[in-house]
Amino acid sequence: MQRKRYAPGRTGSAARTAVALALGLGLGAGLTACSAGTPADDIAVDAKAGQASAPVAPPGRYRTLFEPCGAVPQATLKDLLPGAAALPDAERDKAYRGVAAVTYDTDRRVGCTWKADTPDTSHRLSLDIERVVSYDAAVSDDDRAQEVYVRKQLAAGIPVPPTAPPSPTATATAPPTGSPTTSATATAAATAPSAKTPTGGPADPDATESATGLEPRVLEGLGDIAFVDDVLSTTGANSHQRAVSVVFRTSNVIVTISYREQTTGSAEDPDSAELQEKARNLARQLAERLEE
Repeated sequence: MQRKRYAPGRTGSAARTAVALALGLGLGAGLTACSAGTPADDIAVDAKAGQASAPVAPPGRYRTLFEPCGAVPQATLKDLLPGAAALPDAERDKAYRGVAAVTYDTDRRVGCTWKADTPDTSHRLSLDIERVVSYDAAVSDDDRAQEVYVRKQLAAGIPVPPTAPPSPTATATAPPTGSPTTSATATAAATAPSAKTPTGGPADPDATESATGLEPRVLEGLGDIAFVDDVLSTTGANSHQRAVSVVFRTSNVIVTISYREQTTGSAEDPDSAELQEKARNLARQLAERLEE
């Protein structure tokens, strides 16, 4: 049998050497390409790291809220609801238990109401506790809560004290005009009602408080900031209602206490000093509870 003529070429070790050289060149080119891309990748990573390290506003002090109906001591309820003492045992116990407000997230908002009636007088107490959360990373929970509080104070017709003009040194480091707290306060002040009309009819001519210190005002020594509102209105031919509200903020929690007394017939008009003192006493107890 005739053998095929040998054609010279790379076989054996020579062929393997050529393949190895080719792979080496290809791998070297790949490594060179990766090395060429490294600076750009480093720049991208550094940019992202810079964004992630941007300052984030601190969270509020409170993460949960206490149960409201059990937060008011029974001794305090007896003082606030004097008519309950004359009720049968079952009704009295029910009055002191209160009725919890319906909320969808008890870590964000809770409330409770109590009431007790007599033939000539009725009392209503309501408690609303709100934990404010800011969803803006640049605005703290406390700042957002302050915005909510300011709107409540302005709605009550109590002006927010003006801030002192900045010093030349402070001007250079002062926050921009559009900062969240400043802009929210300015917006709330611009949209606040210029006058307050009591609900349930025109105010009685004697509603103007002649005694000094009983008018709606800012309160000292209660939470971070607080105010009291007091409105006397007529609800019928021979019926008068006084509504006293105490609102205070502690960190990112806002507590609103509403205490109402309504008299009918020959009963005297609800006394402003008495109702304010009772509402403020409860507010002090709840402020202490928040400090626990």
